[in-house]
Amino acid sequence: MNQSDIERYRHSHKTAFLVDQYDELKKKELELLSMAEDPTMKSLADEELALLHTRQEELMLEMERILKVDEEQEEFPNEIVLEVRAGTGGEEAALFAEELAVMYERFADKVGWQWRTINESQSSLGGYKEVSIEIRGKDVFRKLRFETGVHRVQRIPATEKSGRIHTSTASVIILPIRKKRKVELNPADLEIEFSRSGGAGGQNVNKVETAVRIIHTPSGIDVRCTSERSQQSNREKALTILQAKLEQVEEERAAKETTDARRGQVKTADRSEKIRTYNFPQDRITDHRLKESWSNIEHILAGDLFAIVAAFEKEGE
Repeated sequence: MNQSDIERYRHSHKTAFLVDQYDELKKKELELLSMAEDPTMKSLADEELALLHTRQEELMLEMERILKVDEEQEEFPNEIVLEVRAGTGGEEAALFAEELAVMYERFADKVGWQWRTINESQSSLGGYKEVSIEIRGKDVFRKLRFETGVHRVQRIPATEKSGRIHTSTASVIILPIRKKRKVELNPADLEIEFSRSGGAGGQNVNKVETAVRIIHTPSGIDVRCTSERSQQSNREKALTILQAKLEQVEEERAAKETTDARRGQVKTADRSEKIRTYNFPQDRITDHRLKESWSNIEHILAGDLFAIVAAFEKEGE
């Protein structure tokens, strides 16, 4: 083990205790090497050294395994915030945004993930202007990371008397919630507002200003959280989401700098890219990145995303 490896393992709380064991073995190794200089003790010392070296190798392998798992969990965390926003198309876009949100919620139920709504803003017809959903579960970011982008729907709205097909859009953003921060927040850059949480919920909702909105003034990004019962909890949740949003912006910037290197690969970070069309008259969903289509829209919108997710997992192999 070289010195850089030792320091890497020592700085991780998950492997530091194993480094202590390794240090003790190194001390023991020096004692045995000194013992081996005595011809009468050399044979015994050599046997002990062989066992000691085996244990050192086992410790190194275990520490490397632990950090590898830790790094993988950091790259593909088991917690995300999924945001859906209505785009062009007015009320029809809001209704489509709601359908997408429900689709992901139902898929989460089928997979066995936990989810809850953090914040929502409804349109006059009951659709979503925007909604934020926290989802937790094994491989949630790995499976849903390719959903970021603009989703387009083509269909005849119920309110359309002439039978014309309308096109509406909704944007989806997948924000991974990582434990290690890549971007530091400067408190001086934050504006924090408090208000009453909307919707049903009893006296606490109506009388106490528990809802929190945080604006990051340099970027103009704002986050609102109403899901927690206390102002402090909503503030902490909003800061976590803001952190994830700023990290995504940084990742998008870095991705644009390496566009040539990524040409031909499936993109995951561009929220403005039109990625998928839901064509109701033809009962077909088409992903424009994979150039692949699936039928039975109603079934998929009911949460059966398995075929689409599997197609992206295969592409990412």
